[in-house]
Amino acid sequence: MRSMRASTPPVQVHLSHRSNWLRAAVLGANDGIVSTASLVLGVAASGASASAIVTAGIAGLVAGALSMAAGEFVSVSSQRDAEQADLRLEARELHDDPDGELRELTAIYQRRGLDPDLAGQVARALTRGDALEAHARDELGLDGARLARPLQAAWTSALSFSAGAALPLLAVALTPTGARLAATVAVTLLALGLLGDLGARLGGAARRPATIRVVAWGAVAMAITAGIGALVGTIA
Repeated sequence: MRSMRASTPPVQVHLSHRSNWLRAAVLGANDGIVSTASLVLGVAASGASASAIVTAGIAGLVAGALSMAAGEFVSVSSQRDAEQADLRLEARELHDDPDGELRELTAIYQRRGLDPDLAGQVARALTRGDALEAHARDELGLDGARLARPLQAAWTSALSFSAGAALPLLAVALTPTGARLAATVAVTLLALGLLGDLGARLGGAARRPATIRVVAWGAVAMAITAGIGALVGTIA
């Protein structure tokens, strides 16, 4: 029994099927954290009052969440339209020239290393099952699990943006004036580090480079915005 267990291959968990919602969630949360933190830091550096800083942060959260949702919906809808157009074209070709499409599918499997007889058998078997699905996957590279979903991308982006934006907003609202900037920067960098690590683990990528990348670019954005806010406050 021990030898049988030892010879059992480990279960391979593939994560690429998460790409659609994972991209929207990570992008939304990252934008929420960085843009809101940069906004409140810029306003705070200008010498504005606490109420003005919080008002600006809330406005940034709402506007950013709606903008992310609208942008993702439009972008992913365009991707979906292109995918649907390809599928309609392929369905029409299958109807008009099924033999030609079968030869095309057979040639695809031959290019992937199957001998002609086996490639023909595979093509015919898949065509009998679901010809459009076979052509969509192997000719067009469209997998049903990864097709564009505009609504999913929109609400994922809006919610993740709002969750990310709430962190620096709460930090700046709940911290005394003297420690406001330092606390907001610390909370933001910590949140960015956790986000980078989480995104890497969910996507099966290397964690350290992803975390460093997210934190570094967030720090640069905050530094530039705070500097501009301080300059504007001095001039005003």
